[in-house]
Amino acid sequence: MSSNRGVVYVGPGKVEVRNIADPVMASPNGRKLDHAVILKVISTNICGSDQHMVRGRTTAEPGLVLGHEITGEIIEKGSDVEQLEIGDIVSVPFNVACGRCRCCKSQDTGVCLTVNPARAGGAYGYVDMGGWIGGQARYVMVPYADFNLLKFPDREQAMDKIRDLTMLSDILPTGFHGAVQAGVGVGSIVYVAGAGPVGMAAAASARILGAAVVMVGDFNKERLAHASKMGFEAVDLSQSDRLGEMIAEITGSPEVDSAIDAVGFEARGHTGGEQPAIVLNQMMEITRAAGSIGIPGLYVTEDPGAVDDAAKQGSLSLRFGLGWAKAQSFHTGQTPVIKYNRQLMQAILHDRLKIADIVNAQVISLDDAAKGYESFDQGAAKKFVLDPHDVLAKAS
Repeated sequence: MSSNRGVVYVGPGKVEVRNIADPVMASPNGRKLDHAVILKVISTNICGSDQHMVRGRTTAEPGLVLGHEITGEIIEKGSDVEQLEIGDIVSVPFNVACGRCRCCKSQDTGVCLTVNPARAGGAYGYVDMGGWIGGQARYVMVPYADFNLLKFPDREQAMDKIRDLTMLSDILPTGFHGAVQAGVGVGSIVYVAGAGPVGMAAAASARILGAAVVMVGDFNKERLAHASKMGFEAVDLSQSDRLGEMIAEITGSPEVDSAIDAVGFEARGHTGGEQPAIVLNQMMEITRAAGSIGIPGLYVTEDPGAVDDAAKQGSLSLRFGLGWAKAQSFHTGQTPVIKYNRQLMQAILHDRLKIADIVNAQVISLDDAAKGYESFDQGAAKKFVLDPHDVLAKAS
C-alpha cells in the first residue's frame, strides 16, 4: 500500500485533498477488528449529504475525512473474514452495521445499535455517525466485511459497468427506498421533490417499480432539463407556488398516490429563503388520502445555520394535522442499503437500470475533489464520481 490521500473537511465552504493515515483494521476507539478488510478505492462519490457538512450546516469538526459512497478492491483481510477474498471487487453500503444486533437482524442496518456510541446508526466519514474514517480516499477500512460488503460476481463485467455500480453504495438504494416506502407500484402517480442525484435515483426507481407517471420538481433549470431528457415529467417550481395545480396540468388531478422528498432540511421556497418544512408540508397537500410519503431527504437533529432557533434543534413547523386527517403514512430515516443493493446490482448488470446516465455521472480525479464540491454546490446537474487511482479513466 502506498501513502494514503483523502478529502478532508477544512471548514465551512472548504475541502482539501491531503495526506492521511493509511487505514488499519481497528475501530475508532482502537479495538482490533479481525472481521475487517482494507480496500483500494476504485470509485467514491460526492454526495449531497456531504455538502450539508461542507456548507457548515452540521456540527462536523474540521479534519473529518469525508466520503460514504465507496466501491473498492480488497487488498487485505482480517482473520475472521471467511466469505471474501483478496482481489474481490465490492460495493460498500454507506451504513456501518454489525450484522448482529436486533436492528441488523431485521435488515434495519441504517440504525445499527452497536457501531456508534452516540446514537443508533453508523456511517463512514460523517458527523455523529461513530467516527468511522471516510472513503473519499485512496484506501479505506471496512469493518464486519462478510456482512456489509456486496461482492460483484464478475470482475470484468463489474469494471465495464462501474459507473453504474458505484451508485449502489448510497444514492440508488436511497432513491429506491424512498420509492418503496412511498408505496410506488404498477400504475402509481408519483411526485419527486428535488432533481438532484437522489431525486433522479428515486424517479428511476419509481419507473422500474411500475409507476405510470413520474414527476420531478425543482427550481434548477439545468437539473429539470436533464430530468426531462431522461423521460420524466419536469415540474418547474419557479413558475408557481401552487404545486397541486401544476401537477393537475400533467395528470388531470392535483393529487398523487406517492410523494418522495429528496430535498431535506435545506429546502427553499419561492422567496429564495430557506423554509425547512416546506417540502414536507407540500407532500401532505398533494398526496391523496391514505397515500404514502417517502422521505430519503436528510433532516438533522442539529443545524447551526438554521433560519430560527427551533430549526437549529431539528424542530420544524409541520401541518401534521393535515397528514393525520388524510390518514397518510410517513417513512423516514437512513436507508438500509443491504435490503436493496443485491437486487439493484442485478438490475444494473442485466441492463434494466442505467443509473449513471440518469444521474449524469461525471468521473473526476481525487485531486479535483474540491472543484467537484464547488460545482455540485452551485447546482450542477451531475453526480461527481472520484477516481482515486485513475482506474475509471483508464477503463473508459
